[in-house]
Order: sequence, then structure tokens, then C-alpha cells
Amino acid sequence: MKIARPLAALLAATALALTGCAGDDLSSDNASDDSGSSGSADKGSLTIAGQNFPEATLVASMYEQLLEDAGYTVETKLVDSRDAYMPTFPGDVDIVPEYVGGIVNFLNTQADAEAEPFEAGDGQQLADDGASLLEDAGIELLDISPATDTNAFFVTQDYADAEGVTTLSDLEGKSVVLAAAPDCEGRLDCEGGLSDDYGVDVTKVLELGYASAQTYKSVIDGESQLGETSTTDGTLESQGLVVLEDDKEIQPAQNLVPAVSADFLAEHPDVADILNPLMAALTTENLTEMNGQMAVDRAKPEDVAKEFLTSEGLL
Repeated sequence: MKIARPLAALLAATALALTGCAGDDLSSDNASDDSGSSGSADKGSLTIAGQNFPEATLVASMYEQLLEDAGYTVETKLVDSRDAYMPTFPGDVDIVPEYVGGIVNFLNTQADAEAEPFEAGDGQQLADDGASLLEDAGIELLDISPATDTNAFFVTQDYADAEGVTTLSDLEGKSVVLAAAPDCEGRLDCEGGLSDDYGVDVTKVLELGYASAQTYKSVIDGESQLGETSTTDGTLESQGLVVLEDDKEIQPAQNLVPAVSADFLAEHPDVADILNPLMAALTTENLTEMNGQMAVDRAKPEDVAKEFLTSEGLL
């Protein structure tokens, strides 16, 4: 089904609002009221960094609210891509809401640009495969959540019907313009994999953002044929968009996980007790539902985060 243009405009405005919420500092919006906090004495300051797309903004807000409730003073800085915050982590950054495959393969590539990517479909196996890389980087992963969110690629339903495509393999030999994240080109789980593994002729990558309103609009308007999103995107059906199956399974496991500076964790071991229960509570299903609340219902990520944390008894 086709999305009406007013809805597309609404989603664009929503995404801009979400970006504004993410910005450089969520803490000014989410500072805990001391009178209502169940937490303890001041435990000092910490910095959270992460990527600036709605789901990452949501999870960062969950971390922030839980840690502030426990007595920490939190500064949250969200940026466009992993490349932007990893040079400061560990160091200026203490905690990052991460995805197992994303951080392990980032470190793998940093260690050896020619290294084969880790491709395990199980989050714990992938973390085990990257254990030495994480240790060398001074990073520890806390509990791995059952909630997983891999990269996905979508087309309009009209394009899928006209071209007879339901899987990424069906795009083999076809020329497409790809709307995606700024760091997509060359990445094996993005443009590189589409080109090398699937044989897609990606003629151009438009750096319009990961699951962004601009990326949706580009595909809907026909400026690009293929867009990058996530498997937990709750907005596609309402926009007349459909994900193509990753039938060659090039995407590594992307379970949500807190990545913490090993030195910071040694000094503040209670951080694990604060964040691990959240990881257990998150599922792919409830994450998808919360993404939909933000994108379709225009709910603010900090409000969705607070409602979830409260309903789970974590706040």
C-alpha cells in the first residue's frame, strides 16, 4: 500500500524532532528529579556516547535514566556513526549502547583492514570470537540482550511487485541507488556486501541516514531504489515499504549490549547491576513496538524509555 504524501511529511518532521531530542546532550531533557529518585548518594559523573538514530536514542535514554536514578551524573552525546565516537572510547566516553556485531567487527577492521568479518549468527558466539579484540581495546561487554536488530534493506512495495523481488538475491545484476548511513559505502554489512556478496550494481550511495525520514522519502520518491533500515523498523508497512530478505545471511548478530570502559567498570562495578536487568527485559518484539511509538505515534524517546522502564519495574 502506498503512503500518502502528508504522512511522509509527518514522519520527516517526527524524525527531525527525534534528532533534536538526541542532539549532543540528552541529560538536560532527562535529568532526574532528586526528590523522586530511588537512588543513592552522588556516585560521580560518566559519559554515554552512541549513534544518533531513533532506536539508539531510545536505548541511550534508558541507560541515562537508570544511571541517574542510581546516583550518577550523566552526559549523553550522540553522533552520526560509530567512527565518530570510537576514537574517544574508552577515554572521554565510559559507556556505549552497542550492537555485538557492530562493535566486534569495527574493532576487527581497526586491527586489520583486510580481516574477514565475524559472521556468527549468535550474539554470545560473536562476543566470544571478538573477546581478545575487546580486551585489547579496554572494553567489556555486559549481558547480551535477546533483543536483536540487524541492518535491513527496503524497497517500495510497487518496486517489489514490478521487479518481482522479495530477496536481496533478486537484485543481482540490477542497478540501484542506495540511500543509507554515512558510513555505508564499502562496509561488508552494507554497500560492500550488497555489491560483493549479492552482485548488486550500487551506482551511488546517498548519505541520507540510517532509517531516517530522508532515506524513506528518497525511496518513496524514486530518487533511490533501495534504502537502509533495521529489522526492528515499525514504520515500513504504513509507508508502503517492504524489507528484502537477507537470504545469504551476510548480517552478523546484532544483539543489543552495553559496552563499558574496562577501567570505568572496575571502579564502578555497580553499573553492571544497573544495566543488566534492562538487557534481560528488552526483546526484539518490544523494541520494534517502541520504535513504532516514536516514528508513527510521534512519542518522544525519553518518554517511551521512561514508560518502558517503569512498566518493567526498573525505575
